Amino acid sequence: MKKQMPRVDKRLTKHDRIAGGLYGLLIGDALGVPYEFYDAKKLPPYQEIEMIPPVGFHKTYQEVEAGTWSDDGAQALCLFQSLLDRKGFSLEDFSDGLLSWYEDGMWAVDGVVFDVGIQTAYALRGYRNELTPEECGMLNPDGKGNGALMRVLPLTLWHSIYGSLEKEQRDRELVQDAHRQCLITHGHICNQVCCALYCLVAQELLEGLESHKAIETGLATLRKIYQDMPEYEQELEWSIRPEQPWEGTGTGYVVDCLRSAFMILEQASGYEDGVKRAVLLGNDTDTTACVAGGLLGIRYGVQEIPDRWISMLREREKAEALLRRCLGED
Repeated sequence: MKKQMPRVDKRLTKHDRIAGGLYGLLIGDALGVPYEFYDAKKLPPYQEIEMIPPVGFHKTYQEVEAGTWSDDGAQALCLFQSLLDRKGFSLEDFSDGLLSWYEDGMWAVDGVVFDVGIQTAYALRGYRNELTPEECGMLNPDGKGNGALMRVLPLTLWHSIYGSLEKEQRDRELVQDAHRQCLITHGHICNQVCCALYCLVAQELLEGLESHKAIETGLATLRKIYQDMPEYEQELEWSIRPEQPWEGTGTGYVVDCLRSAFMILEQASGYEDGVKRAVLLGNDTDTTACVAGGLLGIRYGVQEIPDRWISMLREREKAEALLRRCLGED
């Protein structure tokens, strides 16, 4: 029997998918901000999930204007800028960027940091006090929040253009960078594994694979890489549980966040449907929609992100400038 090849969507260019990934994560983040911390049962119905919630809904951050990304988007932009400035990943430069965000509002809309995770704040205060990045990320040695996962996607976008031409080498370098970007705030190996798997799946989506096949292929690649890394292999199999159906509840636990994003990626009919599904899980709505939104934006392309949301995204010209640099258009 002839081996069946994975279906590939050739309609979209890599430019479409890279732009979709960046805008997808920023808009998913902004869409989820008004609903953060709400229980799923207390959220508006599907058709009313918008950047401006329906009348009568008490949004989480009353002072934050619609279309504002939070710490998720800001930290992702810090990483994107560092990659472009340094022409590769530098843990020191990225850590400096995160500290500039935390203290001075770099890449925060209006320069205002209105949301920051407890573990991230603790780690960055340690960095300010001259601890090394590796030390900072282990100040809470058992911390498994989703604060490193929410920002990691720019690694895939950058490596897809500037990484090694040989795919096996590029895969390994992408995994290594995904591990290392965790270290400044979320050093636990579980966070590293989640970020690595997410990046590899995003890479397969960039190549045009459909959702299920992208997850399957990314997982197979990571298992191959981890053959020589038994501690990481064990964490993948025991904590991420890739043999179980991808299901999640939208919480801030990194494994649940990853599983929620993959569940949505497999079930969604398009970008808008997917990020609304992410918000409707409740709990950590902005991060779930950010993490899922980046994958959905790559899968369906920037053209499938609603114009009404793109037009509402505040300070999008700053993100657009980074995108043009990445694509060699600036």
